[in-house]
Amino acid sequence: MFDVSFSELMLIGVIALIVIGPERLPKVARTIGHLIGRAQRYVSDVKSDIQQEMDLKDIGDLKGQIQDAARSVKDSMSEVQSTVESSVSAPIDEAKKALQDAQDLVKPTTDDPPATDSDVSTRPDLPAAPDVPAPPPADANPPDPVQAASPAPAPARAPAEPVPATPSTDKPA
Repeated sequence: MFDVSFSELMLIGVIALIVIGPERLPKVARTIGHLIGRAQRYVSDVKSDIQQEMDLKDIGDLKGQIQDAARSVKDSMSEVQSTVESSVSAPIDEAKKALQDAQDLVKPTTDDPPATDSDVSTRPDLPAAPDVPAPPPADANPPDPVQAASPAPAPARAPAEPVPATPSTDKPA
């Protein structure tokens, strides 16, 4: 910062020795050293504060860029969603209309009374219903066709020789 050479510092030291005196010079030099140290810490604190502010500004700019990117992604997703909904809703609406038309065709007209069992058997244009046997009750278990076709199990055989029940006389040595 300041361009001070060694000879200029020596000149300042000699003048301070003459003006202050040899007894108080060490105390004044110590005090000046403390003041210079405080000034250096203050300057470094100011530099770090300025650096933090610059970093915060950079972070704020970065945050703004990220928010813009998120907003554009959200807009594009909403466009895609509306496109998909419109492309899917048209075929669904057509299918609903076709189903409604089919239901309208199947519904009996209000002029014809509903058909009963006696009407079905007496109408000449319909064939007679065949006689169908009633289904078995739900709890009835039908016979298994595999078991019905297999022969009856053979009786159990008795052993060919009876085994003696006498204890052995051999004792381990």
